Amino acid sequence: MKRSLLEKISKKEIVVGVVGLGYVGLPLAVEKAKAGFYTIGFDVQQSKVDMVNAGENYIGDVVDAELKELAKSGRLRATSDFHEVCAVDFIAICVPTPLDAHQQPDISHVKSSSEQIARYLKPGMVVVLESTTYPGTTTELIKPILEAGSGLTCGKDFYLAFSPERVDPGNLIYKTKNTPKIVGGIGRDATEVTAAMYRAVLEGDVLEVSSPEVAEMEKILENTYRNVNIGLINELAMLCREMKIDVWEVIDAAKTKPYGFQAFYPGPGLGGHCIPLDPYYLSWKAREYGFHTSMIESAMMINDKMPAYCAARAGEILNRSGRALCGAKILVLGVAYKQDIDDYRESPAIRVIEKLKQSKAIVDFYDPYVAQYRHEGSLYRGIPALTKDVVAGYDLVMITTAHTCVDYEMVQKSAKAIFDTKNVMKNLSERDNIIKL
Repeated sequence: MKRSLLEKISKKEIVVGVVGLGYVGLPLAVEKAKAGFYTIGFDVQQSKVDMVNAGENYIGDVVDAELKELAKSGRLRATSDFHEVCAVDFIAICVPTPLDAHQQPDISHVKSSSEQIARYLKPGMVVVLESTTYPGTTTELIKPILEAGSGLTCGKDFYLAFSPERVDPGNLIYKTKNTPKIVGGIGRDATEVTAAMYRAVLEGDVLEVSSPEVAEMEKILENTYRNVNIGLINELAMLCREMKIDVWEVIDAAKTKPYGFQAFYPGPGLGGHCIPLDPYYLSWKAREYGFHTSMIESAMMINDKMPAYCAARAGEILNRSGRALCGAKILVLGVAYKQDIDDYRESPAIRVIEKLKQSKAIVDFYDPYVAQYRHEGSLYRGIPALTKDVVAGYDLVMITTAHTCVDYEMVQKSAKAIFDTKNVMKNLSERDNIIKL
């Protein structure tokens, strides 16, 4: 089986499937198709299927012209019919892995995708999970589902591996194509075949590890590392304020050290599809072994309380001018979870807005990349334009995302007061109305 698959990969005869056409799945499907592999994308949302087949792009990291050309040529097409898994040789699962209402892993999308694949699994297929999850998911959850649903044996009749996605939306240097890949399969042959497939598509290095569990833990480590360090700097930011020390100046000074230090920056909280969530996956799994990840959980608590802390700071700033938070008009600049993208998943800005509204503030937002967002079933629309008169009409402007296309000089000159949680106004000369986190 291994020899046959490696030969088909080298001849570009493998038919590729990608389940989930979101921020991870669509860029991956595009790269597979660009490399010369006939690729089928699967998604339960018919709107995404229709857009892909029409060559209409909806993901920032995908080049519009490339998707259009691939769809037109037929090298990439999408479907919501999982029966077409029958035609696939290599299939990657790239579905969301959010947290549920109790902050526990919600792997229902992974489970349902695996069940669908199991119905049509055939001998000689390769299944790879890319969705971020807790260590053990591939072996303990997906393997039994695939074997029970197909009657086939993992390692003998089909291969199964984990290769974590490393998508960083908006990154101008590292995309799906050139980011190094990690592969850990159940058995040496599964690892070798899966790695060969990625090497045939990607430009980045492909590192083979000894098991899916190592690959799963590696991805959790990447994002927990960032979560913990951001938690540290957020706590220091709160302490520095009490000590009347500029934390931003402290960081700038510290990062001049050429070794042993990496700069992290404070902000209104954590957002995105991985960093705020992955430590919860790890701490949840750790409890199965009677282990408590105390340092990680402490960092999570600090980061989780930053939206409320920033909302409280906004109230203090208003109080200085004799204005109560209740009834105050506040403009939030930026609801995307990071600069220059349209992704607002788990955005701390949305939580800040909710905290402000709970205090009866009148809150609007402006984001050049996000005209509207949906939160807990409701749709919220931003103001259409940012002008001098608009800015001057608010009691407080609160900067929660550091978009580079915003005219911050105009904002500074027009606003009554500004709470800059991202330090984007550090180079402006007139700073009397600017308060930094």
